[in-house]
Amino acid sequence: MGRHIQLLFFSACALLLRAQCASTLPFTRSDFPDDFAFGAGTAAYQHGRASERNMDDGTGDIASDGYHKYMQDVKLMSDIGLEAYRFTISWSRLIPGGRGAVNPKGLQFYNNLINELVKEGIQINVVLYHMDLPRILEDEYGGWISPKIIEDFTAYANVCFREFGDRVAHWTTMLEPNSIVQGSYDNGVLPPNHCSYPFGSNCTVGNSTIEPYLFIHHSLLAHASTVRLYKQKYQAAQKGIIGLNLYSMWLYPFTDYAKDIEATERAKTLFYGWILHPLVFGEYPDPMRKIAGSRLPSFSSYESELVTRAFDFIGLNHYTSLYTSNSPNTIEVPLQDFTSDLATLFRGAKDAPPSAMIVPGPMVDPHGLELILEYFQGKYGNLTFYIQENGYGGSDGTLNDLERIGYLTKYIASTLKAIRNGADVRGYSVWSFMDLYEIFGGFKTHYGLVAVDFGTEERRRQPRRSAHWYSDFLKNNAAIESECDFMTKTPHAQL
Repeated sequence: MGRHIQLLFFSACALLLRAQCASTLPFTRSDFPDDFAFGAGTAAYQHGRASERNMDDGTGDIASDGYHKYMQDVKLMSDIGLEAYRFTISWSRLIPGGRGAVNPKGLQFYNNLINELVKEGIQINVVLYHMDLPRILEDEYGGWISPKIIEDFTAYANVCFREFGDRVAHWTTMLEPNSIVQGSYDNGVLPPNHCSYPFGSNCTVGNSTIEPYLFIHHSLLAHASTVRLYKQKYQAAQKGIIGLNLYSMWLYPFTDYAKDIEATERAKTLFYGWILHPLVFGEYPDPMRKIAGSRLPSFSSYESELVTRAFDFIGLNHYTSLYTSNSPNTIEVPLQDFTSDLATLFRGAKDAPPSAMIVPGPMVDPHGLELILEYFQGKYGNLTFYIQENGYGGSDGTLNDLERIGYLTKYIASTLKAIRNGADVRGYSVWSFMDLYEIFGGFKTHYGLVAVDFGTEERRRQPRRSAHWYSDFLKNNAAIESECDFMTKTPHAQL
């Protein structure tokens, strides 16, 4: 009798545990809202452009050769069952001079690609800018550090809306301005490689103390100007939506000490509030104004009105979480840059060395996606989100990519859980549709659902096991099993 009661007790516990996880165990495509779209993405430079450069060079000029193989690629998307495809338009390819004359070959390529996607019934989601500034604008006035960029970017966007907007569902003005600002305008490791001593190495142009703030300020104004143009001139007829993308990571204090908790909140303010606070409230957050002082530009009353609510959605690129701790050596130094203002050290794992650079680590933390959505909702209200990038990069390029399947399973499950907990998330896009030239990993890091043989001139494509898994989920409504533990597990502070 005692053993029978014990079995009943454990059975009841198992049923209770399963009931607590019922929102994630198991789930299918049908569990998501009717208007939710699953897709995958690429980016212009990383996917490849027309070029006569050597196929073996370590750049994105050829990359996956998406320029010549777009029909084959769209057919692969259709075979997988992608409901949406997110890609970037290259400003340099479409308008090489930055303004004025449109390149007819660039125009034809994007029209051909878009028409092929329409033919296959795939939703078209376009990004207008991702580190692909026409060189002439950089040389002429410094690109994004000048207010002149606002007019030129808006004019470029106008060409895109006019030529492609009748078929585009979602427009994203910029990708990850909050991420590229440090590498592009502080330490100079990313194009256009602006930096100044002592904050960067090999600095030939730039001012690390003020240019990060000018870049974000002009990015916000260019974004808002573009949104106003779209809403006033195109949205009613074309019926698309427009927003901005952020790089997002959940940040955990490395310890429970007050200084690390303060550093974590400071990092959230400078990493997220720098963009979202003006878009929601029309001004920069008070803590940031206190930290950066006169180096942080201010909005005029007209500009404040322009940027406020200048979005239909916020796109998130989300891969991992980080541990954050206070960096005492950079809080009060005579000469400040953005990194000094941040005064935070980042770790991708508990045992990883700290870095002042915001670089993603290996932590697989789907719960972090739920937490960042909860944070945004609590801080900025009920915003509409699209997960525009989420993916797993492997170094071996195997076709039997079980780790990628496990990663995607967990993050898709967390997306569903976030929706059920009240987050307004309306789409999810895998990064990436196929192997690309990765900004930091080159051709050695493989994120693609589809493998690309970079060692051959043909750039042969071959769907990985994850592509077949994703296809089964999307086309056959196959059930996905996810584990309870990762849905509730939160990394604890290191004591």
